[in-house]
Amino acid sequence: MSARSPGPDATRESEARAAGPRRLAIVTGASAGIGAVYAERLARDAYDLVLVARRRDRLEELAERLGRTHDRRVDVLAADLGSAEGVRAVEARIAAEPALELMVNNAGFGTTGLFAELDRDAEEEEVRLNVLALLRLTHAAVSVFKARGHGSVINVSSLAGFQPAPFNATYAATKAFVNSFTQAVSEELRGSGVRLQLLCPGFTRTEFQEVAGVSTERIPAFAWMTPEAVVEASLDALRKGELLVIPGGGNKLMGAVIRALPASLARRASAALLRRTLGGD
Repeated sequence: MSARSPGPDATRESEARAAGPRRLAIVTGASAGIGAVYAERLARDAYDLVLVARRRDRLEELAERLGRTHDRRVDVLAADLGSAEGVRAVEARIAAEPALELMVNNAGFGTTGLFAELDRDAEEEEVRLNVLALLRLTHAAVSVFKARGHGSVINVSSLAGFQPAPFNATYAATKAFVNSFTQAVSEELRGSGVRLQLLCPGFTRTEFQEVAGVSTERIPAFAWMTPEAVVEASLDALRKGELLVIPGGGNKLMGAVIRALPASLARRASAALLRRTLGGD
């Protein structure tokens, strides 16, 4: 599905951007939250888009609005990245897009609770989506970009990836993989013209917490960021070529403290926080 509708009210700026070289971004997890904000901001920055998520109806609504508002090509690719078929569909699209300049790996979800009591199939799906899909799509994009000598990949991780997180064990472990993996591959690509970014936001006001079962009212207001602020920090850092991005002063401080604490203390502090957000004592 493609949405493109310049309309008679297109501004001179819009016409000038459309006349220049086309560049494309693929955004996964684009139907809501941080992914939808990436799509909005990138369309405004004159990127054409391929939006990827499971919920076709949401994608089509977003694609129609962005195509009409920003005069860009916006395509929808409905795919479940927890499945091999879904991942292969996006890999094929990466290989087929000569104007691809940016891959945003944002799709993911979290589970909370006692690991022994959680559904094993859901935990496995979490690993497939948060780890295996991101690994394969990063590989597909990096392979194309390295051959061209340019291109960028943003891997959306979390502050949770910096320490073990009791009651959030699988999610934090998947993000620890993303943190290590992205930094290692970035070093391998030094001098190639290909840039990787590791984005590690803290609490962000999206649907994520509701899906994960986190009690948001127990989290202080100062700890929150908007998805718009997170994406702004990410794209600003991308222009500067920064690898590790922790948006927000409070999150930067928290990330530094977490990494400085002894592992046992960090683990217990994380357990105490998660108990509180899950509604425990």
